[in-house]
Amino acid sequence: MIRKKLNAVTGCVLAMGLLALAPPALADWALNMREGVTQTSHDIYGLHMTIFWITVIIGIVVFGAIFYSIFMHRKSRGAQPAKFHHNTAVEIVWTVIPLVILVGMAIPATGVLIDMDNTGDADMTVKVTGYQWKWGYEYMGEGVSFYSELADSSDQARQKGSGVDPASVNNYLLEVDNRLVVPTDTKIRFMITSADVIHSWWVPDLGWKKDALPGYINETWARIDQPGVYRGQCAELCGRGHAFMPVVVEAVKPEKFKRWLAEQKNDGGADGAETAGAGDAGEPVVASANE
Repeated sequence: MIRKKLNAVTGCVLAMGLLALAPPALADWALNMREGVTQTSHDIYGLHMTIFWITVIIGIVVFGAIFYSIFMHRKSRGAQPAKFHHNTAVEIVWTVIPLVILVGMAIPATGVLIDMDNTGDADMTVKVTGYQWKWGYEYMGEGVSFYSELADSSDQARQKGSGVDPASVNNYLLEVDNRLVVPTDTKIRFMITSADVIHSWWVPDLGWKKDALPGYINETWARIDQPGVYRGQCAELCGRGHAFMPVVVEAVKPEKFKRWLAEQKNDGGADGAETAGAGDAGEPVVASANE
């Protein structure tokens, strides 16, 4: 019996030790945070993984000490209740060590938070407005704006009795009629607000989400590394149509974006232009593996 207990304890400690020593790629699994396609998302992911491994090491040390104490000081070995006395040195040590760990984690975390809010020196500005239940986009200073709603294919499939199988619809509930088209390698400032209730504009690959508050403007920014189609949703319960207001961002090379923007201006984009990336209205500006 004692040998079985010893083997169980040893197995647990070894398993945690192997996890701590495993390469970072072990953390790149389906349940982990995605790394994203912006510098902000890379910084957040790196911070997340650093703190994750710190907590793993702390867990190994703490639970290893617990298991060792339970095994080595069990009653069957004749252990007697310990008689503790005040020890100032020990109390200082177990107060200072956690403080140092917390400060060590807070310094890089603070740097990332400050950088996330630095919208200065932006190359362009996009105003995002939440409505029940769609998004409005305006390219500030360009005279181009439009609404972005759930694509017809998804809208039909969600209707009871429509006869359309949702499983047959590509990107069900995650496609729109007019995508937000933006250039890569460009610092984009986002001004996010709402025209009615609280919404939340969220694209996981960008590394952040921002609430859209009526009467208030939240600001943030993104610089997308590579062309692609990146999908998200409203992340704030905003009424019965909350589940049906997806976000689709299509990032293209700057030269393609300039051509697209010029086309929108020629087509009267100030009154709800259809983007070239329209989910049901045309082919996307780019073809991406993220589709």
